[in-house]
Amino acid sequence: MRAVVIGGTGHIGTYLIPRLVASGYEVFNISRSKRVPYRAHGAWTSVTNIELDRSAEEGSGKFGKQIHDFRPDVVIDLICFTVESARHLVEALHGEIQHFLHCGTIWVHGPSVLVPTTEETPRKPFGDYGIRKAAIEAYLLREARLTGFPATILHPGHIVGPGWEPLNPAGHFNPAVFERLAQGEEVALPNLGLETVHHVHADDVAMAFEQATAHRSVAIGESFHVVSPAALTLRGYAEAVAAWFGAKINLRFLSWDEWRNTVSKEDAAATWDHIAHSPSCSIEKARRLLVYQPRYSSLEAVFESLRWLIDHQIVKR
Repeated sequence: MRAVVIGGTGHIGTYLIPRLVASGYEVFNISRSKRVPYRAHGAWTSVTNIELDRSAEEGSGKFGKQIHDFRPDVVIDLICFTVESARHLVEALHGEIQHFLHCGTIWVHGPSVLVPTTEETPRKPFGDYGIRKAAIEAYLLREARLTGFPATILHPGHIVGPGWEPLNPAGHFNPAVFERLAQGEEVALPNLGLETVHHVHADDVAMAFEQATAHRSVAIGESFHVVSPAALTLRGYAEAVAAWFGAKINLRFLSWDEWRNTVSKEDAAATWDHIAHSPSCSIEKARRLLVYQPRYSSLEAVFESLRWLIDHQIVKR
């Protein structure tokens, strides 16, 4: 069996490609440059790495045929962000592959209503990213239903792992928040800190993709949430991180208008995006059909990432 992974040296691919190799796949990794994965693994020596600029090749109408010409059984697309990109591949691969897996996002949902949110919840996305991803999902599921295209969509939450900064308890990505918690300094949170975030370890996302390929017969034509077993409130997240550092928690709660003036515009925008969604997603469907069993809780995933940040002196205790 041959698998082509598009965008395989990022957060998910770092863990997914070694899993595919261990499962017996001949793996082709398509990337724009010779970027190294976040985590070294001996399996990469058996991977065929191909440099292709997706945007440029799609612009010339060649990308779909190039993927087709690798003669894959399975195609895993980790970096598709428009319906046009998805359609380009579907038209080139229709009737030629056994399984097509697309990496979506829990941002296909708008603000949480009934929680935990299930995959059957009507889509009401907001923001360019969520709207585009929801449109891709709708297109692929329609193709699966009407034409038999073998598509599966997996929707990760906030992906965490060693090598990059995790979403922090203030709802953005500035690692200074972790330092302040480590040192017992005051950390301000918006509102009452009761909005939620839903992390997932990159290896658990990779495992979900692997499980979807192994359970292809029930995965095709379906979407699945891929998150940790439970979401975190911002306040609970901050308290757990402070306790992990052995520090006393010192929180202050501000109205949104007050709080946004205490951080950069970039951090405020990231926080607003996260608290406006306030995700809390169910994984019951993935557990039942894919036998998805995440190894990491949200906090376990974050703490592993924090150890890396400390070891690389990005966060000081």
